[in-house]
Amino acid sequence: MKEIDPVALFRLSVLGPIVSRERLLRGELQQLIRELSLREYAIPGSQRRLLGEKTIQAWYYAWRRDGLAGLTPKVRVDRGQSKITPAIQEAVLAAKRENPRRSINQISRLLVAAGVVADQRLSRSAVHRLLQQNGLSQMAGSASLPEEKRSFSAEFAGSIWYGDVMHGPRVAVKGQLRKTYLVSLIDDASRLVAHSAFCLGETALDIEGVLKQALLRRGVPIKIIVDNGAAYRATTLQGLCVRLGIHLIFCRPYAPEGKGKLERWHRTLRDQFLSELDERRINDLDDLNARLWSWLEQVYHQTVHAGLAGLTPLARYQRDLSRIRSLGSKAAQLDALFLHRVQRFVRKDGTVSYGGQRFEVPYELSGKTVRLVVDPHAQRVVGVENEAGVSLGAATPLDQLANIQRVRRKPELAAQSMAPRSGPNLVELAHAQYHGANAESKKVA
Repeated sequence: MKEIDPVALFRLSVLGPIVSRERLLRGELQQLIRELSLREYAIPGSQRRLLGEKTIQAWYYAWRRDGLAGLTPKVRVDRGQSKITPAIQEAVLAAKRENPRRSINQISRLLVAAGVVADQRLSRSAVHRLLQQNGLSQMAGSASLPEEKRSFSAEFAGSIWYGDVMHGPRVAVKGQLRKTYLVSLIDDASRLVAHSAFCLGETALDIEGVLKQALLRRGVPIKIIVDNGAAYRATTLQGLCVRLGIHLIFCRPYAPEGKGKLERWHRTLRDQFLSELDERRINDLDDLNARLWSWLEQVYHQTVHAGLAGLTPLARYQRDLSRIRSLGSKAAQLDALFLHRVQRFVRKDGTVSYGGQRFEVPYELSGKTVRLVVDPHAQRVVGVENEAGVSLGAATPLDQLANIQRVRRKPELAAQSMAPRSGPNLVELAHAQYHGANAESKKVA
């Protein structure tokens, strides 16, 4: 399975609030693009935090035209080379440094008026790249307008899920107390918890485990809204959402959308579950989760919610069952979708390491770098692929004792060396010459 370009995933995450809409009203596209341009982003490979409206608009139409492939960056053949002469480059940079608020158009007009360049001869994109390379492309000092915030709710269950992590109690793990983290996915319209579990971490792997169970139990949402944490930004999680047709949307820092509903869920869990938890009966993480899942199904999902017009979360969710997207044919492929790809170098003995274990791969791969297809939850290597996602064979746990009796394959070169050779051979020529000379000397004697 071919890896998805991380830059393309980032661009799709920016477009999430637009592409997740079933339809756009007249003028709504430009309004959404304008709102997205006011947000700050962790842009891959860049120190900048803002995106221009034209950039976002270009990404949107590229996605409309070519899908995810349209968001994959194209490598320029003239990358790193500016078509602007050194003298004009200095003038452009000096104009920007003198007044950081000057736009590209203002800089161009200034240089034309000063006689530095001829009218209409300065490329806007070339100036932009020059400023970008020198860290001067952002217009400083721009004011931001206060944003209007309003409470909202999804019309149907399965439209929006929220993902979040909360600190949990400590549990015994191999004789030591370990901190836990509650990873949850909650449906916006029904307040139903699609799945929730206490984990020993808050990594992308923990979140993927909860997502997998949520998909199996509650179908496929249209959107998942999460915060900007590194775990949610992981390319594995973003790639999963792309392949499942889920729009993964990141909240702005310090202004998470739907925070009120998530905080209400966490408060309910603290007040009704953690406060009643008898920790003397909790021996390990499995005990803790078993009680959480029992409480969810028997208490939380069966309790009338104040914001659901007298309905329980389960009843509200079931009202929209006909609208909820099922996994369908993807159910059989779900395990494969959650597999990870990691790069490894194959040793001379045909083995690779993963998760503290050694695995044998086809011996022909010795000395090469390959991608291991792994089940990260089971710490199991499923197979080996090349960069294009083509299978190169299986991987099995190393058994050193069994390898004592194993018959080694001989290299093909050894068999080829036994075949007769028709061309000249230096050793044979030397042999014939030496013995020929000795034979002549004996005749003379």
